Amino acid sequence: MSDRGAPRHGVIVLAAGASTRLGEVKQLLAIGGETLIHRAARLGLETGPVECLVVCGSEAEEITTSLATLASRNVHCDEHRNGLSASLKCGLHALSQECAAALVLLTDQTALDSTHLRKLCERWQHNPERAIASGYADTIGVPAMLPRSWFSDLCETHGDRGARDLLRMRSSEVDVVAAPELARDIDTPFDLASAKLLSS
Repeated sequence: MSDRGAPRHGVIVLAAGASTRLGEVKQLLAIGGETLIHRAARLGLETGPVECLVVCGSEAEEITTSLATLASRNVHCDEHRNGLSASLKCGLHALSQECAAALVLLTDQTALDSTHLRKLCERWQHNPERAIASGYADTIGVPAMLPRSWFSDLCETHGDRGARDLLRMRSSEVDVVAAPELARDIDTPFDLASAKLLSS
């Protein structure tokens, strides 16, 4: 999707969590005949990255099986129980040096589509030193394109905190692409029932 010589990105799908609030592993839930982890990785690959990494922890073997038809690479996060930050660091450390930025995705934003991801990528290619984030629910967050110059700061995060806090702290260096539909995610059984109803 990029011109020859343009900066290129990698995709990091954060899929190591145990989904304790939901009571089952959300990554393996199927909506519309496709598991959430397969959908997230597929959409990430549609942006034409150098590579697509899937950071696994809980149920890694089943997640690997679910992704068998995709050209993604699984990375196991041994410290995934330490929270989202551990998974993000694991993905950033494993990402190819060819990648000038990381497009970070979650698995539970069921309204996400490739059109929005392409907008993030195209905006970033125009100014690759800036971060490009999604805007929804009065905040900015992922999916987000995070330039390599941010990686060291991202690796200083701890606990169940990902990129959102740093995006807020450095908001003057962030361009935002509105995506109000991404406020819907899956954390509880009610969220799951609503998502299945919307997809039917």
